[in-house]
Amino acid sequence: MTAPAPTADWPEPVEIVNAGSRSPLVLVCDHASNHIPAVYGRLGVAPPELQRHIAWDIGAAEVTRAIAARLGAPAFLGAYSRLLVDLNRPFGVPTSMPVISEATRIPGNEGLDEAERTLRRERMFEPFHEAVAKFLDRRGAAKNLIVAIHSFTPIFLGAARPWHVGLLHEDGGELAQQFLAALRVDPALVVGDNEPYRIDREGDYAIPVHGTDRGNPAVLIEIRHDLIDTPEGVAAWAGRLAAILEPIVATYELAA
Repeated sequence: MTAPAPTADWPEPVEIVNAGSRSPLVLVCDHASNHIPAVYGRLGVAPPELQRHIAWDIGAAEVTRAIAARLGAPAFLGAYSRLLVDLNRPFGVPTSMPVISEATRIPGNEGLDEAERTLRRERMFEPFHEAVAKFLDRRGAAKNLIVAIHSFTPIFLGAARPWHVGLLHEDGGELAQQFLAALRVDPALVVGDNEPYRIDREGDYAIPVHGTDRGNPAVLIEIRHDLIDTPEGVAAWAGRLAAILEPIVATYELAA
């Protein structure tokens, strides 16, 4: 299949907010959308399933846009469902175009031929990460704070998760420690340190590639999605995270 020119059903693969910003904070939301072009027939998945976490990170896009608006930071949001291609996986690993997500079968991902895999790589995966990379390249040697915004399901394969928020990081560096300390100020929050997931180079992309490999401090924030599935929840968490980020961002300066 050859992808048509950009339309409402085949949007540009990345939404860029505040593209001209000079803020050192760079937000990434790769699981922002559950959109699947009509030609895919929902990948054979029932409509209610596409409202679940398997198709996108519920509330993450709204939180990302709200933080970007409050802090004037650039943000990069994916425009297609993670079921078509997961932007936060190295392309081609089994979970990048899953045939089973959680316990749900994804018939439209079974037996993909090379042409379809190439289409998804060239139309969805590569343009997203090239947009981030080119943006960072234009900034030269300046330090950037890479913050990826995700959400996670309260129950995974029948197991309840106790955390309200988790902070994922590779190096345990200053940015991670500052963020963890700020989150833990609220005794009501259950904060995960590399929970409910860990950064793994075989299963993660944005933090290792745009963060660690470029020498940029980088963290991935996981918010339990039942806390951000309403406008009120989004506003509360965006405000909380922006208040943490604002003084951290103020300590960094971009090169002129």
